Amino acid sequence: MVVLTKPGIDHFPIVKNCKSSSFFNGVPLIDLSKPNSKNLIVKACEEFGFFKVINHSVPTEFITKLESEAIKFFSSPLSEKQKAGPADPFGYGNKKIGPNGDVGWVEYILLSTNSEFNYHKFASILGVNPETIRAAVNDYVSAVKKMACEILEMLAEGLNIHPRNVFSKLLMDEKSDSVFRLNHYPPCPEIQQFSDNNLIGFGEHTDPQIISVLRSNNTSGLQILLKNGHWISVPPDPNSFFINVGESLQVMTNGRFKSVRHRVLANSVKSRLSMIYFGGPPLSEKIAPLASLMEGEESLYEEFTWFEYKKSAYKTRLADNRLVLFEKVAAS
Repeated sequence: MVVLTKPGIDHFPIVKNCKSSSFFNGVPLIDLSKPNSKNLIVKACEEFGFFKVINHSVPTEFITKLESEAIKFFSSPLSEKQKAGPADPFGYGNKKIGPNGDVGWVEYILLSTNSEFNYHKFASILGVNPETIRAAVNDYVSAVKKMACEILEMLAEGLNIHPRNVFSKLLMDEKSDSVFRLNHYPPCPEIQQFSDNNLIGFGEHTDPQIISVLRSNNTSGLQILLKNGHWISVPPDPNSFFINVGESLQVMTNGRFKSVRHRVLANSVKSRLSMIYFGGPPLSEKIAPLASLMEGEESLYEEFTWFEYKKSAYKTRLADNRLVLFEKVAAS
């Protein structure tokens, strides 16, 4: 993979010779209503760190309502949307991703699921009702969080870990440091001049939390990196949810599960809207491999608190390997 910059689109990163037209049909599909789903989830986390779920418990009306409110907001003039920013870290952001120079063809709203984000930042934006957005986010996040906890408890059962809430209790904790993100990728007609090249919407990265729950509209763009080093495009599916293993879960399973590296490519004609719940532990929570999964093995990671990890991750670029600083050095 070669990353270039090309004038004309504000020097946004370009991926050269990226064949994104063919979709990968091997993404594990988990039917949460089936009795063997717990074992299939474990297998998917081991092989991909990524899977799709159907027959979930999230009401369709919650999804539709929040998407409608998000579209209403992102359709506003830029000067209006900027009243809900800057993202520091919460609020509205445009093109700049994080504090360390990463950029993408994206605008977003980042919200804490616990602390009181000042939704009245939205009040002065024409046609946008802050209380309607707050209610839509709360309903959606509550339902997605419940589903995420169900999946984490299935994981624990599949791994024969007791108690079964060993992972889910971290999301259920009232001090859970979880965040919610709405990403909007506007269409970019200029991409067509790049032939086989593609404009980066959101650069390659892994998610640092325990679990991520992604839902997007029917526009392509999401790609994951396979173990063989190939980037593959994931077919869009607005009726399902995609689940990512986070780096914290990778550590807690002592590397048995791998946090999937992923990115988003911009689209030339269609806008893409994605909604992501990042389930994180409390800031004071100690993250380390679970003793019940070690079976005499050596720990691959030093113990750290979620606060220490967040503080370290905040200093990195998107594509950096954040876990390397917390890996144990093998004795020579």
